[in-house]
Amino acid sequence: MSAFPVDVVVIGAGQAGLSAAYHLRRRGFEPVPASAGELSSTPSFVVLDAESAPGGAWQHRWASLKMATVNGIHELPGFPVPPADPDASSRDVLPAYFAEYEHRFDLRVHRPVRVTAVRRVDDEPRGPLLVETDAGAWSARYVINATGTWRRPFWPHYPGRERFAGRQLHVHDYVSADEFAGQRVVIVGAGISAVQLLEEISRVADTLWMTRREVRWDATEFDTAARIAAIAGVERRVREGLPPGSVISVTGQRWTPWAQAAADRGVLVRHPMFTSIEEHGVRMPDGAFEPADVILWATGFRADIAHLAPLGLRTPAGGIRVANGRAIDEPRLFLIGYGPSQSTVGANRAGRDAVRAIVAEAVATA
Repeated sequence: MSAFPVDVVVIGAGQAGLSAAYHLRRRGFEPVPASAGELSSTPSFVVLDAESAPGGAWQHRWASLKMATVNGIHELPGFPVPPADPDASSRDVLPAYFAEYEHRFDLRVHRPVRVTAVRRVDDEPRGPLLVETDAGAWSARYVINATGTWRRPFWPHYPGRERFAGRQLHVHDYVSADEFAGQRVVIVGAGISAVQLLEEISRVADTLWMTRREVRWDATEFDTAARIAAIAGVERRVREGLPPGSVISVTGQRWTPWAQAAADRGVLVRHPMFTSIEEHGVRMPDGAFEPADVILWATGFRADIAHLAPLGLRTPAGGIRVANGRAIDEPRLFLIGYGPSQSTVGANRAGRDAVRAIVAEAVATA
Protein backbone atom coordinates (compact mmCIF):
# COMPACT_ATOMS: atom_id res chain seq x y z
CA MET A 1 0.00 0.00 0.00
CA SER A 2 1.44 3.39 -0.98
CA ALA A 3 1.36 5.90 1.84
CA PHE A 4 2.00 9.64 1.99
CA PRO A 5 4.92 10.34 4.37
CA VAL A 6 4.49 12.80 7.23
CA ASP A 7 6.25 13.33 10.54
CA VAL A 8 3.16 13.26 12.79
CA VAL A 9 -0.39 12.04 12.24
CA VAL A 10 -2.93 13.38 14.73
CA ILE A 11 -6.10 11.26 14.84
CA GLY A 12 -9.09 13.27 16.01
CA ALA A 13 -9.90 16.99 16.01
CA GLY A 14 -11.58 17.37 19.37
CA GLN A 15 -10.04 19.17 22.35
CA ALA A 16 -6.95 16.95 22.58
CA GLY A 17 -6.27 16.74 18.85
CA LEU A 18 -6.53 20.48 18.24
CA SER A 19 -4.30 21.15 21.24
CA ALA A 20 -1.65 18.84 19.77
CA ALA A 21 -1.99 20.48 16.35
CA TYR A 22 -1.62 23.95 17.87
CA HIS A 23 1.60 22.98 19.65
CA LEU A 24 2.97 21.30 16.53
CA ARG A 25 2.34 24.57 14.68
CA ARG A 26 4.13 26.54 17.40
CA ARG A 27 7.14 24.22 17.15
CA GLY A 28 7.53 24.79 13.42
CA PHE A 29 5.64 21.83 11.98
CA GLU A 30 3.66 22.57 8.85
CA PRO A 31 0.19 21.09 8.22
CA VAL A 32 -0.20 19.02 5.07
CA PRO A 33 -2.88 20.61 2.86
CA ALA A 34 -6.13 18.78 2.17
CA SER A 35 -4.81 17.91 -1.29
CA ALA A 36 -1.28 16.91 -0.36
CA GLY A 37 1.35 17.98 -2.86
CA GLU A 38 5.07 17.30 -2.79
CA LEU A 39 6.66 16.71 0.58
CA SER A 40 8.90 19.56 1.75
CA SER A 41 11.89 19.40 4.07
CA THR A 42 9.92 21.20 6.82
CA PRO A 43 8.64 18.93 9.61
CA SER A 44 5.02 18.14 8.82
CA PHE A 45 1.81 16.91 10.41
CA VAL A 46 -1.72 16.08 9.41
CA VAL A 47 -4.93 16.03 11.46
CA LEU A 48 -7.48 13.39 10.46
CA ASP A 49 -11.03 13.74 11.78
CA ALA A 50 -13.94 11.32 11.30
CA GLU A 51 -16.53 14.07 11.78
CA SER A 52 -17.91 15.95 8.79
CA ALA A 53 -17.60 19.33 10.56
CA PRO A 54 -15.54 20.94 13.34
CA GLY A 55 -16.57 20.66 16.97
CA GLY A 56 -15.76 17.13 18.04
CA ALA A 57 -18.39 15.61 20.30
CA TRP A 58 -19.86 19.01 21.13
CA GLN A 59 -21.82 19.12 17.87
CA HIS A 60 -23.75 16.03 19.00
CA ARG A 61 -24.72 17.11 22.52
CA TRP A 62 -28.35 17.67 23.40
CA ALA A 63 -29.76 21.14 22.73
CA SER A 64 -30.65 21.85 26.35
CA LEU A 65 -27.01 21.57 27.45
CA LYS A 66 -26.40 25.28 27.90
CA MET A 67 -23.13 27.12 28.22
CA ALA A 68 -24.00 27.87 31.84
CA THR A 69 -24.17 24.17 32.67
CA VAL A 70 -21.32 22.81 30.57
CA ASN A 71 -19.03 20.99 32.95
CA GLY A 72 -15.44 22.19 33.15
CA ILE A 73 -15.20 23.96 29.81
CA HIS A 74 -11.69 25.16 29.21
CA GLU A 75 -10.61 27.00 26.12
CA LEU A 76 -8.19 25.62 23.61
CA PRO A 77 -4.63 26.94 23.93
CA GLY A 78 -3.87 30.31 22.44
CA PHE A 79 -7.45 31.45 21.83
CA PRO A 80 -10.07 31.88 24.59
CA VAL A 81 -13.69 30.89 24.12
CA PRO A 82 -15.47 34.11 23.02
CA PRO A 83 -18.05 35.47 25.48
CA ALA A 84 -21.31 33.59 25.08
CA ASP A 85 -24.85 33.87 26.38
CA PRO A 86 -25.09 31.47 29.37
CA ASP A 87 -28.44 30.30 27.95
CA ALA A 88 -26.97 29.51 24.53
CA SER A 89 -26.74 25.85 23.57
CA SER A 90 -23.21 24.47 23.86
CA ARG A 91 -23.66 22.56 20.61
CA ASP A 92 -24.10 25.89 18.81
CA VAL A 93 -21.36 27.88 20.54
CA LEU A 94 -18.52 25.40 20.85
CA PRO A 95 -18.45 23.88 17.33
CA ALA A 96 -18.32 27.42 15.95
CA TYR A 97 -15.43 28.15 18.32
CA PHE A 98 -13.60 25.00 17.18
CA ALA A 99 -14.13 25.96 13.52
CA GLU A 100 -12.71 29.44 14.13
CA TYR A 101 -9.78 27.89 15.99
CA GLU A 102 -8.91 25.63 13.06
CA HIS A 103 -9.07 28.58 10.69
CA ARG A 104 -7.15 31.00 12.94
CA PHE A 105 -4.17 28.66 13.29
CA ASP A 106 -4.44 27.19 9.78
CA LEU A 107 -4.59 23.57 10.98
CA ARG A 108 -6.04 22.22 7.70
CA VAL A 109 -7.96 19.32 9.23
CA HIS A 110 -8.77 16.51 6.77
CA ARG A 111 -12.40 15.40 7.13
CA PRO A 112 -14.37 13.32 7.04
CA VAL A 113 -11.61 10.73 7.23
CA ARG A 114 -12.05 7.56 9.27
CA VAL A 115 -8.89 5.81 10.45
CA THR A 116 -9.34 2.05 10.06
CA ALA A 117 -6.00 0.78 11.34
CA VAL A 118 -2.61 1.78 12.70
CA ARG A 119 0.12 -0.82 12.21
CA ARG A 120 3.87 -1.24 12.12
CA VAL A 121 5.51 -1.28 8.71
CA ASP A 122 8.36 -3.53 9.89
CA ASP A 123 10.30 -4.51 13.02
CA GLU A 124 12.48 -1.42 12.94
CA PRO A 125 11.80 0.44 16.23
CA ARG A 126 12.46 3.82 14.64
CA GLY A 127 10.65 3.03 11.42
CA PRO A 128 7.33 4.58 10.43
CA LEU A 129 3.85 3.59 11.50
CA LEU A 130 1.27 3.04 8.80
CA VAL A 131 -2.04 4.85 9.32
CA GLU A 132 -4.74 3.38 7.08
CA THR A 133 -7.93 5.34 6.41
CA ASP A 134 -10.97 5.25 4.16
CA ALA A 135 -9.28 8.03 2.15
CA GLY A 136 -5.79 6.61 1.69
CA ALA A 137 -2.80 5.83 3.90
CA TRP A 138 -0.17 7.86 5.75
CA SER A 139 3.31 6.88 6.86
CA ALA A 140 4.21 8.62 10.13
CA ARG A 141 7.19 8.82 12.46
CA TYR A 142 4.75 9.43 15.31
CA VAL A 143 1.01 9.03 15.83
CA ILE A 144 -0.91 11.13 18.34
CA ASN A 145 -4.20 9.38 19.01
CA ALA A 146 -6.87 11.81 20.22
CA THR A 147 -10.08 9.98 19.35
CA GLY A 148 -11.77 10.43 22.71
CA THR A 149 -14.77 8.34 23.73
CA TRP A 150 -17.92 9.78 22.13
CA ARG A 151 -18.21 7.09 19.46
CA ARG A 152 -18.10 4.29 22.06
CA PRO A 153 -21.05 4.64 24.46
CA PHE A 154 -20.97 1.97 27.14
CA TRP A 155 -24.07 -0.23 27.56
CA PRO A 156 -23.72 -2.49 30.61
CA HIS A 157 -25.27 -5.92 30.34
CA TYR A 158 -28.19 -6.75 32.60
CA PRO A 159 -30.35 -9.88 32.37
CA GLY A 160 -33.49 -9.35 30.31
CA ARG A 161 -32.38 -6.19 28.55
CA GLU A 162 -33.43 -7.60 25.17
CA ARG A 163 -36.96 -8.34 26.47
CA PHE A 164 -37.82 -4.77 27.47
CA ALA A 165 -40.86 -3.59 25.52
CA GLY A 166 -40.25 0.10 26.16
CA ARG A 167 -37.51 2.36 24.85
CA GLN A 168 -33.85 2.14 25.80
CA LEU A 169 -31.34 4.81 24.88
CA HIS A 170 -27.92 6.01 25.88
CA VAL A 171 -27.00 9.59 26.75
CA HIS A 172 -25.16 9.52 23.41
CA ASP A 173 -28.57 9.55 21.67
CA TYR A 174 -30.49 11.85 24.02
CA VAL A 175 -32.24 14.80 22.34
CA SER A 176 -34.81 16.38 24.63
CA ALA A 177 -36.85 15.72 27.77
CA ASP A 178 -40.03 16.54 25.84
CA GLU A 179 -40.06 13.12 24.18
CA PHE A 180 -40.56 11.50 27.62
CA ALA A 181 -43.42 13.72 28.82
CA GLY A 182 -45.91 11.79 30.95
CA GLN A 183 -43.82 8.60 30.99
CA ARG A 184 -41.90 6.77 33.68
CA VAL A 185 -38.17 6.99 33.05
CA VAL A 186 -35.47 4.95 34.80
CA ILE A 187 -32.16 6.83 34.68
CA VAL A 188 -29.06 4.72 35.24
CA GLY A 189 -25.70 6.24 36.15
CA ALA A 190 -23.79 8.12 38.84
CA GLY A 191 -22.03 10.75 36.73
CA ILE A 192 -22.65 14.37 35.91
CA SER A 193 -24.75 13.62 32.82
CA ALA A 194 -27.08 11.37 34.81
CA VAL A 195 -27.79 14.13 37.34
CA GLN A 196 -28.19 16.81 34.66
CA LEU A 197 -30.72 14.72 32.77
CA LEU A 198 -32.49 13.61 35.94
CA GLU A 199 -33.12 17.24 36.82
CA GLU A 200 -34.31 18.01 33.30
CA ILE A 201 -36.48 14.95 32.62
CA SER A 202 -38.07 14.96 36.09
CA ARG A 203 -39.80 18.22 35.18
CA VAL A 204 -41.96 16.45 32.59
CA ALA A 205 -41.88 12.78 33.60
CA ASP A 206 -41.86 10.44 36.59
CA THR A 207 -38.20 9.50 37.17
CA LEU A 208 -36.38 6.79 39.08
CA TRP A 209 -32.63 7.27 39.49
CA MET A 210 -30.43 4.20 40.00
CA THR A 211 -26.72 3.65 40.54
CA ARG A 212 -24.60 0.59 41.31
CA ARG A 213 -22.98 2.29 44.29
CA GLU A 214 -23.93 4.99 46.74
CA VAL A 215 -23.15 8.44 45.38
CA ARG A 216 -20.58 10.34 47.39
CA TRP A 217 -21.29 14.05 47.26
CA ASP A 218 -18.23 16.27 47.36
CA ALA A 219 -19.15 19.28 49.44
CA THR A 220 -15.75 20.88 48.75
CA GLU A 221 -16.47 21.03 44.99
CA PHE A 222 -13.45 18.99 43.88
CA ASP A 223 -10.99 19.51 46.72
CA THR A 224 -7.56 19.99 45.10
CA ALA A 225 -5.83 17.26 47.10
CA ALA A 226 -8.61 14.78 46.37
CA ARG A 227 -8.52 15.58 42.68
CA ILE A 228 -4.74 15.18 42.50
CA ALA A 229 -5.04 11.84 44.27
CA ALA A 230 -7.80 10.75 41.88
CA ILE A 231 -5.77 11.65 38.80
CA ALA A 232 -2.74 9.86 40.25
CA GLY A 233 -4.91 6.77 40.70
CA VAL A 234 -6.01 6.86 37.06
CA GLU A 235 -2.37 7.35 35.99
CA ARG A 236 -1.40 4.22 37.91
CA ARG A 237 -4.17 2.26 36.23
CA VAL A 238 -3.16 3.16 32.68
CA ARG A 239 0.52 2.63 33.45
CA GLU A 240 -0.35 -0.92 34.51
CA GLY A 241 -2.48 -1.50 31.40
CA LEU A 242 -5.81 -1.46 33.21
CA PRO A 243 -8.83 0.21 31.56
CA PRO A 244 -8.90 3.90 32.56
CA GLY A 245 -11.10 4.57 35.57
CA SER A 246 -13.30 7.59 36.18
CA VAL A 247 -11.86 10.50 38.15
CA ILE A 248 -15.33 11.30 39.49
CA SER A 249 -15.61 7.83 41.03
CA VAL A 250 -12.85 8.92 43.43
CA THR A 251 -13.56 12.62 43.90
CA GLY A 252 -17.34 12.27 44.21
CA GLN A 253 -20.18 14.23 42.64
CA ARG A 254 -20.26 18.00 42.83
CA TRP A 255 -23.16 19.99 44.22
CA THR A 256 -23.86 21.67 40.91
CA PRO A 257 -26.83 24.03 40.42
CA TRP A 258 -28.79 21.26 38.64
CA ALA A 259 -28.04 18.77 41.42
CA GLN A 260 -29.23 21.28 44.00
CA ALA A 261 -32.34 22.05 41.93
CA ALA A 262 -33.18 18.34 41.72
CA ALA A 263 -32.65 17.96 45.47
CA ASP A 264 -34.84 20.97 46.21
CA ARG A 265 -37.68 19.39 44.20
CA GLY A 266 -37.25 16.04 45.95
CA VAL A 267 -36.23 14.07 42.84
CA LEU A 268 -32.55 13.57 43.68
CA VAL A 269 -33.23 10.22 45.32
CA ARG A 270 -30.77 7.46 44.60
CA HIS A 271 -32.07 3.88 44.38
CA PRO A 272 -29.96 0.70 44.24
CA MET A 273 -29.42 -0.81 40.83
CA PHE A 274 -32.05 -3.23 39.57
CA THR A 275 -31.06 -6.89 39.23
CA SER A 276 -32.87 -7.60 35.97
CA ILE A 277 -35.02 -6.06 33.26
CA GLU A 278 -38.47 -7.37 32.42
CA GLU A 279 -40.88 -6.60 29.61
CA HIS A 280 -42.53 -3.64 31.30
CA GLY A 281 -40.05 -2.58 33.95
CA VAL A 282 -37.21 -3.60 36.24
CA ARG A 283 -36.83 -5.99 39.18
CA MET A 284 -35.23 -4.50 42.29
CA PRO A 285 -32.82 -6.25 44.69
CA ASP A 286 -35.58 -6.72 47.27
CA GLY A 287 -37.81 -8.41 44.68
CA ALA A 288 -40.08 -5.42 44.12
CA PHE A 289 -41.11 -4.58 40.56
CA GLU A 290 -40.79 -1.03 39.22
CA PRO A 291 -42.70 -0.27 36.00
CA ALA A 292 -40.89 1.73 33.33
CA ASP A 293 -41.59 3.11 29.88
CA VAL A 294 -37.99 4.20 29.23
CA ILE A 295 -34.53 3.23 30.45
CA LEU A 296 -31.93 5.93 29.92
CA TRP A 297 -28.37 4.63 30.26
CA ALA A 298 -26.10 7.44 31.48
CA THR A 299 -23.32 4.92 31.89
CA GLY A 300 -20.41 6.67 30.28
CA PHE A 301 -18.14 5.89 27.38
CA ARG A 302 -15.07 3.83 26.60
CA ALA A 303 -11.91 4.78 24.71
CA ASP A 304 -12.42 4.73 20.95
CA ILE A 305 -9.21 2.87 20.05
CA ALA A 306 -10.24 -0.18 18.00
CA HIS A 307 -8.12 1.08 15.09
CA LEU A 308 -5.00 0.57 17.25
CA ALA A 309 -5.64 -3.18 17.55
CA PRO A 310 -3.06 -4.17 14.86
CA LEU A 311 -0.32 -2.84 17.16
CA GLY A 312 -1.14 -5.58 19.70
CA LEU A 313 -0.90 -3.27 22.72
CA ARG A 314 -3.94 -4.45 24.67
CA THR A 315 -3.08 -6.12 27.96
CA PRO A 316 -5.06 -9.11 29.29
CA ALA A 317 -6.85 -6.58 31.52
CA GLY A 318 -8.13 -4.72 28.45
CA GLY A 319 -6.13 -1.48 28.54
CA ILE A 320 -2.99 -0.10 26.94
CA ARG A 321 0.05 0.59 29.09
CA VAL A 322 0.53 4.36 29.01
CA ALA A 323 2.88 6.65 30.93
CA ASN A 324 2.95 10.41 30.53
CA GLY A 325 0.59 10.14 27.57
CA ARG A 326 2.84 7.71 25.67
CA ALA A 327 2.32 4.01 24.96
CA ILE A 328 4.97 2.14 26.95
CA ASP A 329 5.06 -0.74 24.48
CA GLU A 330 5.02 1.45 21.35
CA PRO A 331 6.83 4.75 21.98
CA ARG A 332 5.92 6.09 18.52
CA LEU A 333 2.31 6.28 19.74
CA PHE A 334 0.86 8.91 22.07
CA LEU A 335 -2.62 8.58 23.57
CA ILE A 336 -4.06 11.88 24.72
CA GLY A 337 -7.53 12.44 26.07
CA TYR A 338 -7.04 8.92 27.47
CA GLY A 339 -7.09 8.08 31.16
CA PRO A 340 -5.94 11.01 33.32
CA SER A 341 -6.05 13.47 30.39
CA GLN A 342 -9.76 12.96 29.61
CA SER A 343 -10.72 16.37 31.02
CA THR A 344 -10.53 19.43 28.82
CA VAL A 345 -7.67 20.94 30.84
CA GLY A 346 -5.90 17.58 30.89
CA ALA A 347 -6.30 17.17 27.13
CA ASN A 348 -4.69 20.56 26.49
CA ARG A 349 -1.71 19.69 28.64
CA ALA A 350 -1.38 16.21 27.14
CA GLY A 351 -1.29 17.67 23.62
CA ARG A 352 1.46 20.08 24.65
CA ASP A 353 3.47 17.38 26.42
CA ALA A 354 3.24 14.95 23.48
CA VAL A 355 4.64 17.58 21.13
CA ARG A 356 7.41 18.47 23.58
CA ALA A 357 8.47 14.82 23.70
CA ILE A 358 8.45 14.53 19.91
CA VAL A 359 10.53 17.67 19.48
CA ALA A 360 13.00 16.67 22.20
CA GLU A 361 13.48 13.29 20.56
CA ALA A 362 13.98 14.85 17.15
CA VAL A 363 16.67 17.15 18.56
CA ALA A 364 18.40 14.28 20.36
CA THR A 365 18.56 12.14 17.22
CA ALA A 366 19.48 14.96 14.80
